[in-house]
Amino acid sequence: MGKDKSIRIHLLLLLVVFVVLIWSVIQPEGYLIWTMEVLPAIVVLILVISTYNKFRLTTLSYIIIAILSITMFIGAHYTYSKVPLFNWIKDHFDLNRNHYDRFGHFLKGLFAIVIREILIRKTPLTKGPWLCAVTLSFALAIGALYEIIEWLASIILKGGKASKEFLGTQGDFWDSQWDMSLTLIGSIIVLLTLSKLHNKLLRKKEFFK
Repeated sequence: MGKDKSIRIHLLLLLVVFVVLIWSVIQPEGYLIWTMEVLPAIVVLILVISTYNKFRLTTLSYIIIAILSITMFIGAHYTYSKVPLFNWIKDHFDLNRNHYDRFGHFLKGLFAIVIREILIRKTPLTKGPWLCAVTLSFALAIGALYEIIEWLASIILKGGKASKEFLGTQGDFWDSQWDMSLTLIGSIIVLLTLSKLHNKLLRKKEFFK
């Protein structure tokens, strides 16, 4: 019964993600920038769906993947520098930029739980400071890789409109450093607050002792 309930929750999450994806592709800011922004999330979703029966994650990990995918689909639809809610926040609080991009990179820290689960289930690292250190290292490495991809896209597209929107620096010279730092901070906060819940869910599935 518990297993059936989990499957229903996973299917509901997939349905919500799919609905947001369909919405995001309807008259986006631009189809090239949309494709560039959603591609990483779609690749992750394909991997998660194709390995669902062989390597089923905890519901917490699937919730995190759904949240991050939806965040990316929203950013792809409007572009990260033009998300309406964060434009309102910018104007209301007299900020110097739309902070949806920073918010998105901070939320990417949630992925540390998914990394942690894979390490616990597939490596000898099951607890202790090394598990935390390696999880944070992978989280930061993924964040850095994303910044490199943005940089390469800018070079390939020769600084065109799509590449500028994909970079989303909004004139901040230190944008990449801010993005990676926020991902690291988000990862640390997530590990401090969700590790106990994650352990409990892993024990239920007998993946953690």
